Amino acid sequence: MRTVGDRSVRKKLIDSSDSQLSIRRQCLLLGVNRNRLKPPAGKATITDLQVMRHLDELHLNFPTFGTRGLRRLLKRGYGLCVGRNRLRRLMRLARIAATYPRPRTSTPGKGHRIYPYLLRGMKITRPNQVWSSDITYIPMPTGFCYLAAVMDWHSRRVLGWAVSSTMETNLCLRAFRSAVKAAGCCPQIMNTDQGSQFTSDAWIKEIKDHGIKISMDGKGRWVDNVVVERLWWSLKYEDIYLRSYATPREVAQGASEWFMKYNTRRPHSSLGDRTPDEVFGKRIGQVA
Repeated sequence: MRTVGDRSVRKKLIDSSDSQLSIRRQCLLLGVNRNRLKPPAGKATITDLQVMRHLDELHLNFPTFGTRGLRRLLKRGYGLCVGRNRLRRLMRLARIAATYPRPRTSTPGKGHRIYPYLLRGMKITRPNQVWSSDITYIPMPTGFCYLAAVMDWHSRRVLGWAVSSTMETNLCLRAFRSAVKAAGCCPQIMNTDQGSQFTSDAWIKEIKDHGIKISMDGKGRWVDNVVVERLWWSLKYEDIYLRSYATPREVAQGASEWFMKYNTRRPHSSLGDRTPDEVFGKRIGQVA
């Protein structure tokens, strides 16, 4: 099989998170020597993974705690003595940050523009008026991955999602494109945090190309995107922590089944005891 294009370009097309094609198969199709691929980033040690798993759970229950508070909880609850510098490193890796107001929260990319929060005081009365997107850390026994989701603010319906072993802009773009395909249209406003993935040129261009207004949470204002934060809490305690998925592929399958149940069978008191699908007004098959 003859391939064209610069080898370095073809190497960039390799997607380690692809659930359909293995790395070996992708290399064969693209004419790339698997042994010459850039080696993966160093994996966290088992001890670090254990600490990150506990940190993730503690953060969901004590979202305002910083390194001092989490350090005390780790020692009291799990007998782990962890230095604050190490905690800071692991919290960054797990995308965990205390939710009290402070100078910086999610870190935007250097030179990237921050957009204002547009939802304060706005009445959200219909589906596809506002969508929200966020990324969360998913612990596994011998590693971790990231999950990005896009939710309709009014109906709470999860419209699209994606799983990856790296926290890059492409993860967010895959989730967004999945949401557009599922909904059959675009929202009036897209709300996110100020993370580098959502302030990147690629993300901003994609959103603007669809004619969508951009809204970003205020610094230290996790409550500005609270509907997605509540989604993560439910997903992790009702599925992720109970099943302990071993690979990103298993996480993707489990998330697919849970989101289907969440959209079609889970009533919300804030929605008049209706399901997200019923409020959204369009029953769709499996998302993503």
